[in-house]
Amino acid sequence: MFGGLVSDDARSRNSPPAQDLIVPRFLRILWASPCSLVGLSIGALVLLFGGSVRRVGCALEFAPYSGQCPSNSRLRYLPFSAITFGHVILGHSFQDLVTLRAHELVHVRQYERLGPLFFIAYPASSLLAAARGRCPYRNNHFEMEACETSSSRDPVSTVDAAK
Repeated sequence: MFGGLVSDDARSRNSPPAQDLIVPRFLRILWASPCSLVGLSIGALVLLFGGSVRRVGCALEFAPYSGQCPSNSRLRYLPFSAITFGHVILGHSFQDLVTLRAHELVHVRQYERLGPLFFIAYPASSLLAAARGRCPYRNNHFEMEACETSSSRDPVSTVDAAK
């Protein structure tokens, strides 16, 4: 009746995402749970070696350091500052995770859509980019979506910003 009084922009800002209306959150968490178990296994190692965990929304973030990752840390040799497995985000430090959170939460939503198939789709997208002579990371469909959605234009500069 009063639909004309509310702009489409206001409706979209106040409405839950379409996938929230179609599939309840607990089913999306369940669908991504095999991937989350991989992340929880690695997260358990982080805790075992003195790291900590915190919950951010429906995701768990694990990191060995709360402040900046020390420059002499072996973690600096990894090609990423954070990585997501289902609803688990692993980072070098919580400082890095704050910087990369929006990007990594897009990956959480991707796992909610694809579940265990993400473990096939992500490397397939990298292989396709490489076969086309493009950067397997920068031109990976999932990284491009995460960068666009998280307002990051360049995935490499986003990752490098956390280093």
